[in-house]
Amino acid sequence: MNRYFSIVVPVYNRPDEVRELLESLQKQDFQKEFEVVIVEDGSSESSEEVVKSYQNTLQISYYFKANSGPGDSRNFGMEKAKGDYYIILDSDCILPPQYLSEVEKELQREFVYCFGGPDAADQSFTTVQKAINYVMTSFFTTGGIRGGKKAVGKFQPRSFNMGISKEAFEKAGGFGRIHPGEDPDLTFRIWKAGFETRLFPNAFVYHKRRIDWNKFYIQVNKFGMVRPILNRWHKGTAKPTYWFPTLFMLGLIMALLLALVGIGLPLWLYGCYFVLLFVDAFLKTKNVAVAVLSLFAALTQFTGYGIGFIKSTMLLNFSKKEPEELFPKLFFKKK
Repeated sequence: MNRYFSIVVPVYNRPDEVRELLESLQKQDFQKEFEVVIVEDGSSESSEEVVKSYQNTLQISYYFKANSGPGDSRNFGMEKAKGDYYIILDSDCILPPQYLSEVEKELQREFVYCFGGPDAADQSFTTVQKAINYVMTSFFTTGGIRGGKKAVGKFQPRSFNMGISKEAFEKAGGFGRIHPGEDPDLTFRIWKAGFETRLFPNAFVYHKRRIDWNKFYIQVNKFGMVRPILNRWHKGTAKPTYWFPTLFMLGLIMALLLALVGIGLPLWLYGCYFVLLFVDAFLKTKNVAVAVLSLFAALTQFTGYGIGFIKSTMLLNFSKKEPEELFPKLFFKKK
């Protein structure tokens, strides 16, 4: 099948990241032609000059628009793109040379209208980046919730590494205004439109996630707040596993209290879990420091997500207000 890939990248104040991403696109071993569409989402730090420096080596276009969020910027880019299959990437990703070849190989083997690929930590990443990457992708934390080969339910692609055909994009209506959460929201609408999604395990990206611990907490807290909203919008998609971070933290608090009165078994079980997490992180990263920080990252993830999830659940169930009124910071206004 003759396919033309359009790689769509929204960017906000990250010209250095764009340079690294374009450099990796320039090194692809893919033999077919493809285009790159960079959408500047109202940035004050422009990436235009960076894009211009790659015009002789990549088929690339640059657009500047008012700030309206990553979802709307991706829609804008796909509307401008010339291809019939869009690949959506975050600006903080770096592609291994075989990325596009792996995508093409999977589509030839078994075509799917929407796919998602995993993320990995490059050796150049900091210890904190590697620890956060581990907990965001591990089956033993919340990495299994979104779906995968060893995970729960169908695979839910994430827009840092996602492909979607023009047909599926048009029928599903593109990304919505919610952020974060625009990825599963679109996935649910893709399923409702009759299209399947699939994981391409070898089409991975190096996802930098340039965030500190505070930003990481804020991010996962928002993830937790978004999930009950999506459960309300898309009936039948809620799963008991979404409660795991909240129940985990409540259970940990209870275990600590029971230990104070001499009942140590629950806390011992939690200790076993953290030992398992440490061992798994060490085996995957071969780095003791990363394994230690992964424990802190997991606690940050569970706490932030769990608090956000229970807060959102309570407000949605006991308030008559719409999600946009309850959580205005989770929604971009349409420009």
